[in-house]
Amino acid sequence: MKQHVKSIRTFIGAKNYEISRRFYHDFGFEEIRVFPTMSYFKMGDFGFYLQDAYVKDWIENSMIFIEVNDLETQLKTIKSLQLDQKYENVRVTEISCNDWGNEFFVYDPSGILWHIGEFSS
Repeated sequence: MKQHVKSIRTFIGAKNYEISRRFYHDFGFEEIRVFPTMSYFKMGDFGFYLQDAYVKDWIENSMIFIEVNDLETQLKTIKSLQLDQKYENVRVTEISCNDWGNEFFVYDPSGILWHIGEFSS
């Protein structure tokens, strides 16, 4: 039997839920409150659940990959948001080149690592 999947949504935690909520708003996500301690953040048809929960090993080992079409423009857009100046522990790296494609990283206030990349043709 073939299954039709509509979406995959990961759950991530936050060291400080309110700071992380503000960060993801500033990052460009739209928030939908699910519970007082959980929100769904979406950008277009894609999104994730942010929870008011912090488990150090879980958070520091969480990674999310966003595939984009124009990596250089995406990096310029994210840098223009100055997230690393607004939020403690946030970092935005430069583009690194790999054999599969290119990517840069964004570290959120809790330490979650976002890979933003573009695959080679």
